[in-house]
Amino acid sequence: MIKSAFLIVVTCCSLQLFSQEKFPDGKIIPDWFYKNEKTDINGLGKSFLITDYGVVNDSTLLQTEKIQAVIDLASNNGGGVIVIPEGTYLSGALFFKPGTHLHLEEKAILKGSDDISNFPVIETRMEGQNLKYFSALINVDKVDGFTLSGKGKVDGNGERYWKSFWLRRRVIPKCTNMDELRPRLLHISHSNNVQVSDVRLVNSPFWTTHIYKCDSVKLLDLHIFSPSSPVKAPSTDAIDIDACKNVLVKGCYMSVNDDAIALKGGKGPWADQDPDNGGNCDIIIEDCMFGFCHGVLTCGSESIYNHNIILRRCNLDQAKRLLWLKMRPDTPQQYKYILVEDIKGNVRNCIFIAPWTQFYDLKDRKDMPVSYSSYITMRNIHLDCDSFFAVEKSKQYKLSNFCFDNLTITAKKDVKIDEDIIDALVMRKVEINKVN
Repeated sequence: MIKSAFLIVVTCCSLQLFSQEKFPDGKIIPDWFYKNEKTDINGLGKSFLITDYGVVNDSTLLQTEKIQAVIDLASNNGGGVIVIPEGTYLSGALFFKPGTHLHLEEKAILKGSDDISNFPVIETRMEGQNLKYFSALINVDKVDGFTLSGKGKVDGNGERYWKSFWLRRRVIPKCTNMDELRPRLLHISHSNNVQVSDVRLVNSPFWTTHIYKCDSVKLLDLHIFSPSSPVKAPSTDAIDIDACKNVLVKGCYMSVNDDAIALKGGKGPWADQDPDNGGNCDIIIEDCMFGFCHGVLTCGSESIYNHNIILRRCNLDQAKRLLWLKMRPDTPQQYKYILVEDIKGNVRNCIFIAPWTQFYDLKDRKDMPVSYSSYITMRNIHLDCDSFFAVEKSKQYKLSNFCFDNLTITAKKDVKIDEDIIDALVMRKVEINKVN
């Protein structure tokens, strides 16, 4: 009895200690961020094994309709878990409904079709706009409590799309990312209390994981990959967080040919007045490993407001940029209260801030407001890099209240920090050593 009481006291003290951690603006981090048990699919209702309903193990046979029929059957019978067993199953767009979940058993592969006609055009969200575009392989809209779990793999089968994109870019150099018609891998929208855990998300034709207007999303122990060679997988962001709040990304491996974590929300001269857009707040990315990517944590390129963002306890290997603030001169932006701490490994640039003018369009606005990045803290960072401080000065934005604390950096070039670019810059125990 005494021993049990002691354990209860210790547990309570531990939870109390966790609850005292704070977001960068001083707000207490809720206990929700520390309760990371994987959802037990046995508590989610009946399991619907797709091979019990006419779906067969065949990587060349398109079975979209049969798999969708299993999802619909589960939905019409009170919900449940759609289970994909060992084997490879080729499919176009699938649409999950309230009460349904997806589980991929070990050695199961849900493989996306490389024919864009198998992904219907729907009202959706893409690159900071609400518009008609192609559905994803896995679509989850207004499905509170949705879970995607298991040791299996979702393979976007993207190589044909990638090759087509680069061919188009050679012929039409100014073509946009959306001009080459291709689907995302996983799109979750207007859904709360979501958990995606353990699965491998690979070879996406476009963005890999896109969450839009969601609250309370946990992405746990995922393996997200798309190649940077021999065929580069263009714009295959690992995780796009778009106008969301309370998001935890924990224990994930990410290596993609674009940004790893991209904070989205909208673009354009009046983006902050459009109800379809929004900010991201209370986001924690922790205990992750990042391989090759353009940016580990990127604000933009379609982003208007990011607040209380934490990136911590992560390792980097071959990433291009640790913190990348894309400042669009055609969009009012505020990036504030961002903390990057306890980072190790190697990266090309530690902090990168510059105007982002790709597809610049001020429309007819004459009074474009200045954008801001403020209260940015980087601390307890030990990295090898090409340059630490790659920050451009611009009249289009103001930088203030940055803090660099306990940094040990080995840089090949550009060891100087231009203190005139940032107002109220604080530096403590900053050691930047140049190597040849």
